[in-house]
Amino acid sequence: MIIKTSRQHKHQPVQQVTSTEQPSDTPVRPGREVPHAAAEAGLANQNLRVIRDHLYEQIDPLKVTTMAPEQLHQQINEMIRMICDEHRIQFSTDEERQFGETMFNEMVGIGPIQPFLADDSVNDILVNGAGQVFVERFGKLELTPVHFIDEEHVFNIAQRIAARVGRRIDETHPMVDARLEDGSRVNIITHPLALDGTTISIRKFMRRNMSLELLAERDAISPDMLEVLKRAMAARMNVIISGGTGAGKTTLLNALSQNISNDDRIITIEDAAELQLQQIHVVRLETRPVSAEGAGKVDQRDLVRNALRMRPDRIILGEVRGGESFDMLQAMNTGHDGSLCTVHANTPRDAIMRLENMVMMANMQLPLEAIRRQIASAVDIIVQVERMSDGGRRVVSVTEVCGMENDVIQTQELYAFAIDEIDDQGKIRGHFASTGQRPGFYSTHEHYFREHA
Repeated sequence: MIIKTSRQHKHQPVQQVTSTEQPSDTPVRPGREVPHAAAEAGLANQNLRVIRDHLYEQIDPLKVTTMAPEQLHQQINEMIRMICDEHRIQFSTDEERQFGETMFNEMVGIGPIQPFLADDSVNDILVNGAGQVFVERFGKLELTPVHFIDEEHVFNIAQRIAARVGRRIDETHPMVDARLEDGSRVNIITHPLALDGTTISIRKFMRRNMSLELLAERDAISPDMLEVLKRAMAARMNVIISGGTGAGKTTLLNALSQNISNDDRIITIEDAAELQLQQIHVVRLETRPVSAEGAGKVDQRDLVRNALRMRPDRIILGEVRGGESFDMLQAMNTGHDGSLCTVHANTPRDAIMRLENMVMMANMQLPLEAIRRQIASAVDIIVQVERMSDGGRRVVSVTEVCGMENDVIQTQELYAFAIDEIDDQGKIRGHFASTGQRPGFYSTHEHYFREHA
């Protein structure tokens, strides 16, 4: 299960570390004493290394996957007690149980951070070397008491994650993007690029499938906004969801997709498959990174071009970040109405500028005015989402693209979120306000709305 590194441990009985002795992996300046707590921590980690190494010597990794979880758990606990007795390591019953749980999670999952994958309140898991594990709950980062034994422990977990998707992580390939079995996205960066130890960043795949109605119940969107967006989907408007990292773009994209007809053939294109479409006719495509040999890369632009040959009714692009933006705009302009995508931007106007810049990245040698006319013709609605200072995620703007005037793309904001106050706990209180503008597509699709009222 664990991928061994070239460094080997000698399994010698652990000698007692005094308060002035230095733990083996903690550099200390000459003449400087190690605090008693640090010495105890060093001894504890040294003991854990001994137990962990002996466990992997005695448990056959090939049998782990075929063994019943209860049997494996029991075997691990028995071996930990036996190793502690053999090496005169003193652990309390609780410490033995906790380490047994950690080793079980490591053999069948991803070590001490495995429980966070099962915690639905956690959105992100951030490992900064062996000693720091942060999680994000409800939009706020918090430091957890969880830690790894040492850098080698973190690195081994990182190697296992990479190996599961046919990748490698080492000094010659120090960065990896991967996906866990549950769909969670993982980024790993290690030495020599990560100076403080191997860093693992996990964006969890959220199992709950949000609807627009549920988002309205949670005050992330107003009922009026909900009605406009549902009508936009029914009228096959092309919608861009704009927002920062972790703002909830994919969640809103999933919610909007629930209002697509079952009669449509939908093709989704993502770097890491996160969308949870409920329709019966969905084709899911995922990019492929370059192999260890430097070949085989398939990016989003390749997949968008291929999707156009697959007779799609709608194309959903998980995130536009490069030259594929031009092909997506072309698709929106050539009969694939009702398509959706997300983009990283802080305002609707910034989203338009980002699209302009990304089309230029495609090296199409188009004048800026032609690019803007493409955008104005293709994009109908921009929905801005934001993770606010209190951790809450809200739709802060719904903006309609109205066309071109001279060489400027014209927009009109339909709805916006206004902050009323921030209370003593930092909680933001506000309201969703209408600008009084009637969506332009209401007029062009009025007959359809009357028929389907």
